[in-house]
Amino acid sequence: MNALPTLSATEITSDRLRLRKAHDADIDGLIELQTDPQVRAHLGGPRPRTAVEQYFDANGISAIAGKPGTYVIADKETDRFIGTLVLDRRSAGLPGHITEEGGELELAYLLRHGCWGAGLAFEAATTMLHAAADELPDQPVLVVTQTANERSLKLAARLGFQRMSTFEAYDAEQTLAVAELHSFKARSPVS
Repeated sequence: MNALPTLSATEITSDRLRLRKAHDADIDGLIELQTDPQVRAHLGGPRPRTAVEQYFDANGISAIAGKPGTYVIADKETDRFIGTLVLDRRSAGLPGHITEEGGELELAYLLRHGCWGAGLAFEAATTMLHAAADELPDQPVLVVTQTANERSLKLAARLGFQRMSTFEAYDAEQTLAVAELHSFKARSPVS
């Protein structure tokens, strides 16, 4: 697969959310996502706070949050940091692909633990995928998550992703789920 672009929009809004590029005021939220044991339960565990802080001190916020297809999920009214949402290309060197070449779009999301259960991840992901379907050519979109991460698998299913396979990576079974980008074209951004 040729290196196709990712979503180029700098900001996307829904009823409750603003998907935007990160700024310096988001640093505490970004550090929290990397150090919270519940948020990172299926991502290899929490990272040491000092290491995360040193990383941001050395590289700045844009080292992670400035990449194309990477968005902060913020409250539309208050601009309060809620989490991150990424629509990027899955590296061909990683396991979990549906094409020989790899490089498919991959959706990933992380929300602050206190924001779970309010439908915010669903709203953010649906909004992003709707915008991507309007901008990008039809192609598969992947979600890869630990099979033990039932919340993430339920969200992927609710979004319309179909489980395709499982594989071992990072000392755990991973589930690969797929949706076609065109399936989000006719959907309302929020359900």
